Amino acid sequence: MATFNYNDIGLKDYKEVWDLQEQILSEIVAEKREPKKPTSKNQFILVEHPHVYTLGKSGDEKNLLAHGDFLKKIEATFYKINRGGDITYHGPGQLVGYPIIDLEYYNIGVREYIEKMEDAIISTIAEFGLKGGRKEGATGVWLDFDHPSRSRKICAIGVRVSRYVTMHGFALNVNTDMRYFSYINPCGLTFGVTSIQQELGKEINMEEVKEILKEKFNGMY
Repeated sequence: MATFNYNDIGLKDYKEVWDLQEQILSEIVAEKREPKKPTSKNQFILVEHPHVYTLGKSGDEKNLLAHGDFLKKIEATFYKINRGGDITYHGPGQLVGYPIIDLEYYNIGVREYIEKMEDAIISTIAEFGLKGGRKEGATGVWLDFDHPSRSRKICAIGVRVSRYVTMHGFALNVNTDMRYFSYINPCGLTFGVTSIQQELGKEINMEEVKEILKEKFNGMY
């Protein structure tokens, strides 16, 4: 069973954490180059961000519906970034995870890595009585995933891989302010979004979610 080096850094600015990811990724890639073999060195960042919208490299900026002064009014920022996927939102009450690991060491490809991430999230929310699953043609974790009119996304996933080393990751809505999703067309699609809090009708202990999630991720490799 894998043991990841979890780094819980609380509430941090998006750009600050993006820079940290790039730094760690560079260090791991450099370590791989020296002996020219996979490395077990890894770091798994857990964080919440102030309100921010991020647009993946293949995304369409038209999917951000808030601009200029209105972004300032809702105290949100916007970044174009180097992960896959389209537009997404991060904010307080949302648990964001950035696993920076060498897929070559675990002998898995990118698709399998994303599926393992989805599996870990599905297992995590199951501990709260929620049945999550995959939706055909879309990444992430969904509730009522087999009912097109009722399906809603509870966790977004977007990654970047360089020399088999990962960065970016997942965003699980725990106690998220769902109003902020009304200012985007998430991932370029029209669908519902939800949170654990919204589904259960009560605030969720974030520390409990983190501990369950760590256990589930460690059990995936």
